[in-house]
Amino acid sequence: MCPVPVLRATRKLEYVELLGLCFLQGAALGIWFVPLSSVLDAHGLGAIKSYAYAASAIAALVSPLFFGAMADRHASPVKVLRGLAFASSITMALATMAIGWRLPPWLVLALIQLFALCAAPTWSISSTVVFSRVADSQREFGPIRAMATVGWMAGCWLVSLLHADATTLAGYSGAVVWLMMAGYTFLLPEAPVPRLTQTLHWRERLGLDALTLLKNRDHRVVFITTALFCIPIAAFYPFAPSHLRDLGLQHTSAWMSLGQVSEIVAMFSLGALLLNWRLKWIFVLGLAFGVLRFAFSAADSKVWLLAGVSLHGVSFTFVFITAQIYLDQRVDKAWRARAQALMSLMNGGVGNLFGFLGAGWWFAACTSGAETRWTPFWGVLAAAVLVVMIYFLSVYQGRVEPIRRTTSV
Repeated sequence: MCPVPVLRATRKLEYVELLGLCFLQGAALGIWFVPLSSVLDAHGLGAIKSYAYAASAIAALVSPLFFGAMADRHASPVKVLRGLAFASSITMALATMAIGWRLPPWLVLALIQLFALCAAPTWSISSTVVFSRVADSQREFGPIRAMATVGWMAGCWLVSLLHADATTLAGYSGAVVWLMMAGYTFLLPEAPVPRLTQTLHWRERLGLDALTLLKNRDHRVVFITTALFCIPIAAFYPFAPSHLRDLGLQHTSAWMSLGQVSEIVAMFSLGALLLNWRLKWIFVLGLAFGVLRFAFSAADSKVWLLAGVSLHGVSFTFVFITAQIYLDQRVDKAWRARAQALMSLMNGGVGNLFGFLGAGWWFAACTSGAETRWTPFWGVLAAAVLVVMIYFLSVYQGRVEPIRRTTSV
């Protein structure tokens, strides 16, 4: 396990500030994303569940690159994050109100989509803020990012403690957390914005020039691998709570947080792995855990399903957090906000869009009446992750010279 680095007094305050930012970011996302499935079911909106989750994917196709380009070129990432957090608070409250008032499904979806457009870029911009202020991303990013997981867990536990797993109180609580996050950004120093020496083309203003990163073979493989991995794992939050209920487990938001427990352990272990392993093998380890998590869930029993839920965090960390660190190490500093935004587009946009819609279709195919055949449902997803792992092993090369200390990627 990698210990939290020893920091000078001046950096300790900086470190605490970043911990607080990640905590609020995780809580704001978890308090909405995890109970949303149950809330929609309880208000007669189960039919739009897949589309509601797909809203975040559609938003990730549109907004992260634009706001990533803004954070790179036009405004401090902290200011951009502040505006987005405030807008997310307002739009989440409106979407929650529409669900509670049982407004027409199309209007509920429209408001959920509006919220998603505001919230989608915040993760990549928060990561950019953190990476810009850490001295050693390999050792420091994992423990800092772990606080987002703690925040996610805290949000889930709060929902269950308030008995709000299926009520609109979850959404209103999330709106308050987003507002707190917007206020918190006033505590963060704002990085200087580089002056532009030339007129930007419309592609550069929209951040589409980030697509040139895909010309690099390894960059392309990492982006494609994480996007493909998102497709099967998109089924986790919409349908794992239903499986838990089918097996007699209530307080699903709290049970789902088991994945975050293992995620925290993985976050603190990541620093040690990065010092001794190539990034390639950490990616492979994460994908292998992804295969196991769905294989365990396919056993269709309480113990094995909870084991699968618990492996979610390990798999997530070793794939997605390693990918973020890869970008920090391998992409030029002037492109990092756009690189992280492109990762959000590929994962949260392309991957999740196909994942949420495909998972909804596959769930319907595995369901007859009120009974779901969970073994084939999760089994096919395990096979899909295995295919992704084979693709990555076959195509990724990596570089062998050391980067920072003795680490190679």
